[in-house]
Amino acid sequence: MSAQPKDVARRAVLAGALATGAAAALTGASTARATTPSGDAPRGFHGVHQAGVLTPKRRVAAFVSFDVTAGDRAGLTDLFGTLTDRVRALTTGGVPEPLGISAPPADSGVLGPVPPGGLLTALVAVGASLFDERFGLAARRPVRLSTMPAFPDDDLDPSVCHGDLLLQLEADDTDVIASALRDIARHTRGAMQVRWRVDGFASPPRPVGTPRNLMGFRDGTANPDTGDTRLMDQLLWVDAGQGEPAWATNGSYLAVRLIRMLVEFWDRVGITEQERMFGRRKDSGAPLDGQAETDTPDFGADPTGDVIPMDSHIRLANPRTAQTAAQRLLRRGFNYDRGTDANGNLDMGLVFCAFQQDLERQFAAVQRRLAGEPLVDYIRPFGGGYFFVLPGVRDANDRYARDLLA
Repeated sequence: MSAQPKDVARRAVLAGALATGAAAALTGASTARATTPSGDAPRGFHGVHQAGVLTPKRRVAAFVSFDVTAGDRAGLTDLFGTLTDRVRALTTGGVPEPLGISAPPADSGVLGPVPPGGLLTALVAVGASLFDERFGLAARRPVRLSTMPAFPDDDLDPSVCHGDLLLQLEADDTDVIASALRDIARHTRGAMQVRWRVDGFASPPRPVGTPRNLMGFRDGTANPDTGDTRLMDQLLWVDAGQGEPAWATNGSYLAVRLIRMLVEFWDRVGITEQERMFGRRKDSGAPLDGQAETDTPDFGADPTGDVIPMDSHIRLANPRTAQTAAQRLLRRGFNYDRGTDANGNLDMGLVFCAFQQDLERQFAAVQRRLAGEPLVDYIRPFGGGYFFVLPGVRDANDRYARDLLA
């Protein structure tokens, strides 16, 4: 595959940066671009919206937050161009273009000599800190993007909070994640560095229905219908009519929360108490006043919480009133297991992810209602951040953040 003029320019900039040791050095993405027999762009990569929001969850995921170390706006522009090239190539698969007989291999080889396409889902989002004075982007910051605050009951560790850029990778096998991260690290070295990372996994339905979290309860039962385009426009996607900068149209806001579950204590709690904390049956996922997981709880028929307690999780999170209908959000969480802590306790929990149109109207409003709920004795939110999911890459001539950096 011959290099296009923009790729030649990118490699020229890279060569100069490496020669002077500049912090913004990037490895030119075009030198290892994957090819397919037809030359077509990967299915699932190009589009108005990014994959990883409405697409089905895959079995494993990595959430990696980065600090951008590019030295100037030109370096940032080059970084987003490189990310576009690499994610496009990684989602396509195909034979990487050789770099030359004396050069290192163009690919790690983890996935074999011809990496298959369609194995990876990737999403790129940016944090509020990217819009500081470094790159002259303050006037272009999404209106509702801020640094995630500490909510009541949080125990935040600054080392696993926030970031300039978030990369969400999903696959059905862990070696696909490992291969993608190595590729992206190789091509962006000097332009961004990892701030924090947590890996997750999606449990299969057991035995049917919505997958369970590590407390044994189904997670995401009350998600809005992602097939309802009008509803998604109301709850997820940003448009210019909301006072946002024009470049942000078709993006979305993402709240990521790293929530440790104190499973060893939870496992000593009686089943009736567990179910009253959640407001659902543990076996079926049904609300305490229903028979099936998909039954809608009738809070109006239980005004004093005799059946579903007033402080139960489902009642606080989604009161199901006309006033709170616009506060619904799309959850896309993954379980995590990080082994044990320094004291030998199990370190397990949830990477909570919620997509929405307005962080304050939706996630923050829900979070404030949940303050002090009975579950806080068994969970410890310790990290995460607020991010803005960039609009999709529309075609082969587009790239992440093109209009933002125009």
